Amino acid sequence: MVDDRLAPAADVDSFRRTYETNLFAVVTVTNAFLPALRRSAHPRIVNVSSRTGSLTWRSGPEPRFAGVGVGVGATYRSSKTALNALTFLHAQGIAADGFKVNAFAPGLRATDLNARAATSGEDPAEGAAGAVRPALLPDDGPTGAFLSWDGSTVASSSRPSPMTKSP
Repeated sequence: MVDDRLAPAADVDSFRRTYETNLFAVVTVTNAFLPALRRSAHPRIVNVSSRTGSLTWRSGPEPRFAGVGVGVGATYRSSKTALNALTFLHAQGIAADGFKVNAFAPGLRATDLNARAATSGEDPAEGAAGAVRPALLPDDGPTGAFLSWDGSTVASSSRPSPMTKSP
């Protein structure tokens, strides 16, 4: 869910609606599937995030998205930042059970997310295919990582290098 208003103009209801979709629904679905995942030989959780949710990318020495509506989309971007933090915390909390919990950024794709996405010309299938990689990670693969559609690591909001190996 996207609301392109600036942070001061975005009302609390806009934040609630966006967080319901982008964060609270993830918690609900994850909690519902945890019992089944615990019975899996290779439990994996892949949360769909966005690079715009990376505080490191937005505020580092060479900030990305600097020219893309600074302050715009505060509800969406902050909800994805919260999702990135939740992903990392889930990864820490259930890694000992063999889980791999990672966030995934499909990239800006030609979808109806917003006007910019609709005109991006980027194939949605390519982004979707990239989500399969973290779902099929080997047991020694990363957990708590923020991965891009091409498998590369995206800087996280939690720490500069989110990739960790399970103990």
